[in-house]
Amino acid sequence: MHRSTPAPVPHRPSHVSPPRLYRPEEIADTLGCSAWWVKDRARRRLIPHTRVGRAYRFTAEHLAEIIRLYEERPALPAQPAAGATEPLSEPRTQAGSEQSRRPVVTPATRLRARPPRRQQQYGTVA
Repeated sequence: MHRSTPAPVPHRPSHVSPPRLYRPEEIADTLGCSAWWVKDRARRRLIPHTRVGRAYRFTAEHLAEIIRLYEERPALPAQPAAGATEPLSEPRTQAGSEQSRRPVVTPATRLRARPPRRQQQYGTVA
């Protein structure tokens, strides 16, 4: 009968300590959000984490990656201020000339409120 040898177990050198594991409450304090948000995102696998039993734990690398995931960048490069591109010697003839250059934003549709559902749900008429 042929016996298979067990696979070698990887181990860390004795001089390297394991990474510190942070609880969701500690991550939430650092991020300025709730522990529920951190646990919910981990449960839905939207943020990196480690599971120890049923508990979610995070390393410093996980925290850095979470910050990178939710980082917001400007959509367009910064535009110089409108006054910076105009010549300084240009006389202003009208007080409202700047306002005429701005685009006018109008709503596309008018919103209407729906009637409350409770009238239909319980069969009562107000």
